[in-house]
Amino acid sequence: MRALFLIPGDAVDQVQALPAVAAVAQQLKFAIQVACAPAVAGVWKLVPEVEKLIPFNFGDASLADWANLLGSVREPDFQVCINLAGGRQVDLMLSMSHIPTRLAAAGFSATQKVNPSTGGWPAQALAAYLQPIGVSLDAEAFRLVLPQKVLAEATARLPAGDGPMLLLTPAGVPGDWPQERWQQLPGSIRASLPALRSLELGPADAAHVLERAAMVAASDVVLASDPLSEELALLCGVPMVALGRDGDSLPQRPGVKGLTAAAGLDALTPDTVLAALGLA
Repeated sequence: MRALFLIPGDAVDQVQALPAVAAVAQQLKFAIQVACAPAVAGVWKLVPEVEKLIPFNFGDASLADWANLLGSVREPDFQVCINLAGGRQVDLMLSMSHIPTRLAAAGFSATQKVNPSTGGWPAQALAAYLQPIGVSLDAEAFRLVLPQKVLAEATARLPAGDGPMLLLTPAGVPGDWPQERWQQLPGSIRASLPALRSLELGPADAAHVLERAAMVAASDVVLASDPLSEELALLCGVPMVALGRDGDSLPQRPGVKGLTAAAGLDALTPDTVLAALGLA
């Protein structure tokens, strides 16, 4: 028994789908295949239940690409398709497939249309796609299981010591919290917590997502504006403060906070960030 997931979008979109894919694999005992852009295929190393990746650029696919995708989804015996893509071309392709159950928010190829919520944590919003096939989704309870070797390598990269480990992951884009404040913050914390260890990493990328997940999992708290690092922290269960992110878009659990400012991240003072981290 197999299920097909069509997941357009960037690496963050892929990571937010991990709990839903794992839930289908575990509760229905289905093998999973995922169609996604080749550039973000590395994300799926995080979920061993995925038996095959189908590289597909949804945004600029030619007619020949769609025909090849149809061939790929017709060959195996899929029972279910979770379609997060949209548009006439994907509908035409799926309507010519042999997949009996096709779930989507819209489109004429859907055998059943779903109504995902528009607020809250996007990973949990995918529950609407799973309910019709009898699968429950508790995205907040999902945790990544990372190889011990990769975790050990990540731990070896961290600063030596036994104090708490703060991982800083700025997005490095215009409008981000100023770089000098990222650099100054650990020193401010050490004034009252001398044993603090800290490390700043650049934005995460799909090609090295497993390594970034391990660095996150080996830390005690994450301060992030990089969206991919934020999602990995959520799935690793590590306390996190997400700069520039509304708290409503995060799971509502202790240790997870969003911190925004109407005037932009420039307006966030170090004291405000320290307070959010519980260190003020």
